[in-house]
Amino acid sequence: MPPPQEGKRAAVASGGDIIGTLQDDLLKHILSFLPAQQAVRTCVLARRWRHLWKTATGLRITGGHELELTPVHDLREFVNHLLLLRAGAPIDTCELRFDVVSDDDVPRVSLWIRHVILCQVRLLRLNVSRESQDCRLGIYFYVDSLPLASRHLTRLELIDAGLNDSFLDFSGCPALKELIIINGFCVHVSNISSKSLKRLAIVDSSFNQHIRTRIYVPSLVSLRLEDNWDRTPVLESMPLLMDAFVRFIKESVDRCFYSDSWDCHNEHCQGCYDLQGVNSDECVLLKGLSEAEHLTLIDEHDTFIFRRDLTWCPTFSKLKVLILNEYWCVPTDFDVLACILEHSPVLEILTLHFFSKGPKHKVEIRGCCNAVESSAAISEHLKTVEVKCNSVDVEVLKILKFLGTLNISKLTANTLHAFSISAVFLHMWG
Repeated sequence: MPPPQEGKRAAVASGGDIIGTLQDDLLKHILSFLPAQQAVRTCVLARRWRHLWKTATGLRITGGHELELTPVHDLREFVNHLLLLRAGAPIDTCELRFDVVSDDDVPRVSLWIRHVILCQVRLLRLNVSRESQDCRLGIYFYVDSLPLASRHLTRLELIDAGLNDSFLDFSGCPALKELIIINGFCVHVSNISSKSLKRLAIVDSSFNQHIRTRIYVPSLVSLRLEDNWDRTPVLESMPLLMDAFVRFIKESVDRCFYSDSWDCHNEHCQGCYDLQGVNSDECVLLKGLSEAEHLTLIDEHDTFIFRRDLTWCPTFSKLKVLILNEYWCVPTDFDVLACILEHSPVLEILTLHFFSKGPKHKVEIRGCCNAVESSAAISEHLKTVEVKCNSVDVEVLKILKFLGTLNISKLTANTLHAFSISAVFLHMWG
């Protein structure tokens, strides 16, 4: 028998079966990228292929196109036989993506999930939509109330899932490093906890309107909270945190129409007073974020969470890069911006976005701090200040003037519109 490499060359030269020259482990890896239905069909290719699909390292139980999911009852018989014939073979990656219509299918899908967990899956992606005549259930597939237990699971992605405390208690998953929740229904979640988690992203998800979910992830390195609904969760201490992105853009209950603060003295205000089980002097976000080295804080919905937290503003002792939007730049004294700058002793780069989301900005103004005359209120390490906006209007001029009081000078500008930066300063101080 010729060596493997010679066999491959001979197959290529003769126009033969190149794939057939590959080793079984490599073929199983290739099959793992196919939907399960297609992977199973390869059993008819040749005798060698008859059982390869049973031990493929990936399992993708999906149906239909991305925007048109197959109802689970169309997959029911196939998946039952698929899992039975695999006989518990280990799975590296598993994706479940389909639509649950009948209530009778809910426990069946939950059983499939538990079976996959027992197969030592490392990456599990649940994208299970739920259609129901009961409008209270919405579009969410409600996971069962049993905790996950796996020594192998390292990454979990939950999309369109109705979640609960038990499922999000990861004390039984000591290897879990990444958790992604997209469009999650967390109304019944009071705690999310994991001692091993390194990366957490919760995007476009709804929380409870009357209680704050507490997030306990002491080993976290990267955090993303983006475009979520209702009450903002409380972040516990994260001493290893390096990078965090927090953005408010959706409808949040943490908003007051009577005052800029969180205590308007109006007992009928839902934002200020319709809240249970939270200490009035407790920091919600900033204390948990205080160990970050790179921090983005964006509020496009004018919530009071950041302003409230500044009352007990922690020291950002490791923060080197800070990105803020116009929410933080409220005249006349810019006390919100000044407060966070005063509590960032090693800050090196400050970026301010004024009604300009990017990634391309029409105007970018960059300055640096005068080391000789720098203000004692800001970091002596501050090297660069960037102001990104669509145009240099009155509000931008005000923030430039405030930065001037901190002895931030040597400004340069890149813009699609011709204007002289010196003219800006003449306008400010003229």
